[in-house]
Amino acid sequence: MLLIIALSTFVCISLVLMGLYWLVVRPQSAATERLKKLGGSTSSAAAPSFSITEDQGAASELAERLASPFSRLLPPSASEAKKLQKQLMHAGYRQPSAAVIFRAVHFVSMAGFPVLVAIGCAAAQRPMGSAMLWILFGFIIGFFLPRYVLRRMINSRQLQIRWGLADALDLMVISIEAGLGLNAAMLRVASELKDVHPDVSEEFEMANLEIRVGRERDEALRNLAERTGVDDLRSLVAMLIQTDKFGTSITRAIRVFSDSLRTKRRQRAEQAAQKAAVKLLIPLALFLFPTLFIAILGPAAINLMDTLGKMQ
Repeated sequence: MLLIIALSTFVCISLVLMGLYWLVVRPQSAATERLKKLGGSTSSAAAPSFSITEDQGAASELAERLASPFSRLLPPSASEAKKLQKQLMHAGYRQPSAAVIFRAVHFVSMAGFPVLVAIGCAAAQRPMGSAMLWILFGFIIGFFLPRYVLRRMINSRQLQIRWGLADALDLMVISIEAGLGLNAAMLRVASELKDVHPDVSEEFEMANLEIRVGRERDEALRNLAERTGVDDLRSLVAMLIQTDKFGTSITRAIRVFSDSLRTKRRQRAEQAAQKAAVKLLIPLALFLFPTLFIAILGPAAINLMDTLGKMQ
């Protein structure tokens, strides 16, 4: 039985390595290379602020070539592909090949964890029933781990945008009061917050770029809220659209919204501080209290045992 498992593992690994070698080394046609050169030159001329280096382009091309067979093997449905693309957009990945790469990573994770568990069970010489349970457990981990990591990345990015939005609005109020328009103020905010809040700066710069290429301001602002998925930013976009439509003061509206946003941020901080006391109960009960009991009651217990021993 051990020999069969070892041979099956060797054959699977060999086939995977041969497939990866064929995908990486396979030469491209001359027409494909010319189209990529033309596409790279036109994209660099159209959007100079979002240029991609050669190393990043090569890495993205390699990942896309490795992931394309998995996409052809298991094509997703339209609703699932749209939902996954939206989640990746919320995490900060807007490339067209992001969904394909994620599905390839998901497939490799579902196949890789059971193989590693099977190798470990074969090396430990576990019985077949126990090995199947561990392999099933590895498959479950491989299925849920990429989705969990993606969800954590989305929450982390949305939290960074939520915390940096108040500073961006304060800077926008100052820029508008100095005489800049809304588009110029957004560009100024993007340039000033590039080092402090890079996610907010990137989203504002993308929205300003959409307006510059001819898209309506309302549509660009709605796309800004759709790309991030942050409720505060969605409320800000709705407020800006209504202010622009009815002709009211943008500066006053942004200042009021910034004050309410800071109040909301302080309330979130207070809520997190109140949750910290509850979250500390389990570590204290499991690790700190037993140590204190041993340190405090240990000498007394030893003295009591010596006293009882002498009495006998």
